[in-house]
Amino acid sequence: MKVANGYEYVAILEGIAPKKYAMDGDPIGLQIGDLARKVRKIMFTLDVLENVVDEAISKGVDMIIAHHPLLFRPLKKIDFSTPEGRIVKKLIKHDIIVYAAHTNLDIADGGVNDALSELLGLTDTKIIVPTYKESYSKIAVYTPDFAEESIRLALVNNGAGKFSDLYSECTFSVDGTGRFLPGDEANPTIGKPGDLEAVQEVKIEAIFPHSQMDRIIKAVKLSHPYEAPVIDIYPIENVESAMGLGRIGNLPKAMELQGFIGLVKEKLSMENVRVIGNTNRSVRKVAIIGGDGNKFIHDVKRAGADVYITGDIYYHTGHDLLALDLPTIDAGHYIEKVMKASLRKQFEETTQAQNYEIELIISEQNTNPFTFY
Repeated sequence: MKVANGYEYVAILEGIAPKKYAMDGDPIGLQIGDLARKVRKIMFTLDVLENVVDEAISKGVDMIIAHHPLLFRPLKKIDFSTPEGRIVKKLIKHDIIVYAAHTNLDIADGGVNDALSELLGLTDTKIIVPTYKESYSKIAVYTPDFAEESIRLALVNNGAGKFSDLYSECTFSVDGTGRFLPGDEANPTIGKPGDLEAVQEVKIEAIFPHSQMDRIIKAVKLSHPYEAPVIDIYPIENVESAMGLGRIGNLPKAMELQGFIGLVKEKLSMENVRVIGNTNRSVRKVAIIGGDGNKFIHDVKRAGADVYITGDIYYHTGHDLLALDLPTIDAGHYIEKVMKASLRKQFEETTQAQNYEIELIISEQNTNPFTFY
């Protein structure tokens, strides 16, 4: 088994929640530490508070992956007598890496909002607020027929050929004749310098997210038998994918809102929730945005939600929700704690496949600042 370093675990996290998805100004990424160090134990947490850091120290954790950035606001000084200074001192003293995935994890497929939707049993989910669009291109690779399968695998194993969540490994091949004249300094796989050569070749095509172009081209070149392979890239105008905040989906069947409130408390492990609006109604289409969802109430209403689940609703926003006739369950910001188990599960799948020697644990600390009486 391999003992990987911090960079290799960041690569796994990037595969789950790419940094490009993050909202402008969100201080995600490395917060403290040296990513070059070897990592044998990772702890997942919602917040990086002092009790969480103490837990990490007591359990011999090498790396903390958090949802909420530790350094959300820049520190003007590191004063060890302050709570922030003590946290930084302990992390540096015990050589613990802290890395944050915030709005990029909210937005990503399989991220916070998908985890919440899954817990509530929502189906046919769609994003509520588009924040990122991915353009697509098409790659065409010309290869001798004996190398067709290795080139196809280089494409599909590196992000090409995926068309929505319904289809993957989509490629198209056509046979033809390739002709070339190697120069005197060439070292051709087939033929001799100075002789015009005709080779039975295959043209393999696949679409891919444009952001993955460099990775895909590199993989193709490494797999190709020619020293100068022909690779064409074409822009695709009619294919794009959107990512965004929140999810809206359907319950398996309509239910009374009062009963649904009980379901939310049960599934999200909440003792209490705040509710805005008339509860004597039936609901089926549910919108959910983890964290602070105040600014998105009009987007949720336009999406046609019967009920909205989010956190941190302001007093005057509550009045606006009443005016919109949009029943809302304020379950608090702490519902985002679902990211801990969700991320650990995704990391387990990848690290096992890559044969990494790693222990993945979830912080047991309750970082919810509110207590209900």
